Order: sequence, then structure tokens, then C-alpha cells
Amino acid sequence: MKKDGTGTAPKFRTKTSLTAEPALKTLFLDGIMDIYWAENHLVKNLPKMMKESTSPKLETAFQNHLKETIEHVARLEQIFTLLDEKAIAKKCDAMEGLTKEAESIINSTEAQTATRDVGIILAAQKVEHYEIATYGGLYQLATTLGLDEVANILEQTLIEEKKADQLLTDVAENDINYQAADEA
Repeated sequence: MKKDGTGTAPKFRTKTSLTAEPALKTLFLDGIMDIYWAENHLVKNLPKMMKESTSPKLETAFQNHLKETIEHVARLEQIFTLLDEKAIAKKCDAMEGLTKEAESIINSTEAQTATRDVGIILAAQKVEHYEIATYGGLYQLATTLGLDEVANILEQTLIEEKKADQLLTDVAENDINYQAADEA
């Protein structure tokens, strides 16, 4: 019982929990810097995937997602401002690898084919899944750290990444996969 007679015990904090929050904030900021690099990298690489697409539906999906990705960069810059941090990108090896894999798929498939489009969709969905995992984890960390405004921004982007992934699935399932199956 507290000295004030309220009957609730004081919150117990160990030395570990006192030092964990700054470490968690550092890890969170590192993740923001990583996804900031990744999103900027995608702004440069999505037009390449769009250019190699033959399906109008796929091209439109990439055009729309490029606009969203530019907005994601702006949101991350807003998050840096909310955190009172300079917007610094930390190279994201995962995203670099995923975009290199997309280039490899493009180079190993015949131009102007639905098969190439299928490969581009596969590569793009790997990118989306990485972003979904990253934004989901960062959202949870922001919530844990009590950064509610930041969490709301991250959640908005997470929702858009999930929609982009679903759109790619729909384009593949309802159109391109069948076209590729019919190619000689």
C-alpha cells in the first residue's frame, strides 16, 4: 500500500527497465532511418519496374504506388521532425538486395512478356512484405514508447503497404498469371 493510502503499489522499475527505454528509442530511430533509405531507394527503382511492365494494370499499380511512396518519404520526414531528429537515411541492405533481385528477374526474362510481369510482381511483393514487416514493427515500437502521433503516421503507411500488396496479388491472380501460363 502506498503512503497516501490508495492501496495501489508503486510501479516497480528495475535498473534494466530504466536503461532499456533509451536503448529502445535508439533502436526505433535506427529503424526509421533504415526505412527512410529504403523508401527513397524505391522512389528511384519503381519507375524501372514500371518501365519493364507490359500490363497496363501493373503499370497503373506501380504509378499509384510511386505516388504513395513519395508520400511515405514525406511522412518519414515528418516523423523525424516529431522526434526532433535530423532526417538521415541509413543504408538498408535488405531493400538494396530486394531491388537487385528485381533487376535480376528483369534481366533473366524476355522483354514484353507476361512472364516478366509475373516476375516483377513477385519481386515487388517481396518489397511490400519487407515494408509491411518494417512498418508493423515500427508501429508497435512507437506505441510502446508512447509516441502516439508517430504511431498513427506509421499505421497509415502500413495500411497503404498492405493495400499495395493486395493490389499486386489481384493483378496477378486475375490477369497476368493466366496470360503467362498461355505464353509459349
